[in-house]
Amino acid sequence: MDDTTPATMLADRALLRLSGEDVRGFLQGLLTNDVAGALPFWSGLLTPQGKALFDMIVWANGEDILLDVEREQRDAIARRLTMYRLRRAITIAPEDGVAVHWARDAVGQTQDPRLPALGARWLAPPAPAATGWHAHRLSLGIAEGVADLGSGETLWLEANARELHGVSFTKGCYVGQENTARMHHRDKVRRRLVVAPIDESDPRKRSTYPDLGLMVTLRRADALGDARIPEWLAEAIGTEAGDAS
Repeated sequence: MDDTTPATMLADRALLRLSGEDVRGFLQGLLTNDVAGALPFWSGLLTPQGKALFDMIVWANGEDILLDVEREQRDAIARRLTMYRLRRAITIAPEDGVAVHWARDAVGQTQDPRLPALGARWLAPPAPAATGWHAHRLSLGIAEGVADLGSGETLWLEANARELHGVSFTKGCYVGQENTARMHHRDKVRRRLVVAPIDESDPRKRSTYPDLGLMVTLRRADALGDARIPEWLAEAIGTEAGDAS
């Protein structure tokens, strides 16, 4: 690596390694996506009511699983998984020898499983930290993390999980599955997490990005106001892409 090597590491992300007996089977009963299928994917760990506690990207690493999570939430996620582990012979531990990397374009790397326009995402040894990630994802209307989603506040489908490939409706049961499946089959996703210009008076505001002049907020799907409506969301709610105003 030299001074011309692009900085790609996402410094606010970290990894948890799960190893041991039937790790995929353990996670299959917890996460919203199908751990028995192809990885990586975006997924959620929910409350029994179907509200997001944590979101993550799940990677395979041999027989182990690596969870790509918010660095600030890594310990909390490990504690939650440990609570569900009971007496299973599974180790849940930080993995600091590998980091999460991102670039808008990177030949030969995996595309972000949520949306190809997010760019390439891959795991590699730690390196200099990238800039521009949050501006890029917000420009595409993508919310992530506890600040945007809340913890136990937003129903998983309100976080656009269906449109961003963060849920399976064909796998078996998982925590929060009943309410999530009911919303899907009744097509009752009445609110959406969206990106909009900052409005400090917005009672449903979740997080703000003052340097970008943007916030993430939860709005009724039929009253999105001045929110940014990317093509993937416009198709889901039957409107035109762009600003909703």
